[in-house]
Amino acid sequence: MKLLIVEDNRNLVGNLFDYFEQRGHVLDAAPDGITGLHLALQNDYDAVVLDWTLPRLDGIGVLRGLRKSDVRHVPVLMLTAREGLPDKLSGFGAGADDYLTKPFALPELEVRLLALVARCGGHNQRVLVVADLKLDLDSLDVVRGGKRITVYPSGRKILELLMRSAPAIVKREQLERALWGDAPPDNDLLRSHLYDLRRAVDAPFSVKLIHTVVGVGYRIAEIAERGD
Repeated sequence: MKLLIVEDNRNLVGNLFDYFEQRGHVLDAAPDGITGLHLALQNDYDAVVLDWTLPRLDGIGVLRGLRKSDVRHVPVLMLTAREGLPDKLSGFGAGADDYLTKPFALPELEVRLLALVARCGGHNQRVLVVADLKLDLDSLDVVRGGKRITVYPSGRKILELLMRSAPAIVKREQLERALWGDAPPDNDLLRSHLYDLRRAVDAPFSVKLIHTVVGVGYRIAEIAERGD
């Protein structure tokens, strides 16, 4: 799953990243409602995990903004300490698809999100395809030219972001955030992961798909633009 976490508690966000990334999911995070609404409207997420009490715009405001927009119905799970029935009714009334109160168990949150995504499966692409390369987000299989290839978890995260955005450029900062959150390592581990990914995805084939856009980031496309 590709998830957006809209939550201002940094410790909780860190715990969610640790748990979900270890299980192969890709996460973005927003510390306030305005940023969360902007990211949800501009990107293609499988689901949004939304706190109620947020700086700048509360969770109900985010929900209303999402549901008034013309984008697809992205599933939203409200994750909040507000446990009263009136609060739950307000959340569902504003457009929430599920509601889970804090404290909570991480496995339960994951199961609920998987169920939401499954119910909205017609709106979410589960197999990404660029040229002859396929990434199955459920089985995590990577296949190119009919041949299954081995890609390690960090490489799969990079590959998913590139394929979801193809043929657009993904900035280096976006890839670093997907891999390490707000604390990227000092050494150039991203370059190392990309080298390994290219060896798996491109080296055995005549047509190269992963391209560096100098000074900006990376993209995946069948034909490189001049200067890539």
